[in-house]
Amino acid sequence: MTAQTETPDAVTTVYKVSGMSCGHCEGSVSAEISELPGVTSVKAVASAGEVTVVSAAPLEEEAVRAAVDEAGFELVGRA
Repeated sequence: MTAQTETPDAVTTVYKVSGMSCGHCEGSVSAEISELPGVTSVKAVASAGEVTVVSAAPLEEEAVRAAVDEAGFELVGRA
């Protein structure tokens, strides 16, 4: 599985996030990442510990890390 794929219109990146255990966790992480500039879609899956982010351009990993941290979880890296 590729951690990041690019198309002419979007970049899809899958991140590993530790600590998510429920729908509320997924919502918190999704809400914080959604506020980053250029993000068009976020799907968090607690059971897999993964967050799939679609954005107009590649995101700075530190910005994603800060958003995940703000939600109360830890960005482990890319899937």
